[in-house]
Amino acid sequence: MAEGTGLPPALITYWTKGEGAGKIGWGKDGDFESCKREIQQAITEDGKKPLAPNVINGLCSTLHLIATGSRPGKH
Repeated sequence: MAEGTGLPPALITYWTKGEGAGKIGWGKDGDFESCKREIQQAITEDGKKPLAPNVINGLCSTLHLIATGSRPGKH
């Protein structure tokens, strides 16, 4: 697990620097919504239930911080 996140390092790398990051487009307008959409789509592909709103929001907020150096929102 990546220290302080509870997330596996491979997952963090995929969604912040790897192929997943390319799908999200970190640093562009709408990246937070894109994160939620892409991750929910990946989770539900195998018939799993989507993450609860508070869970996906927290996950994408953490990934946004790792990928861009700041939390999502207007700065």
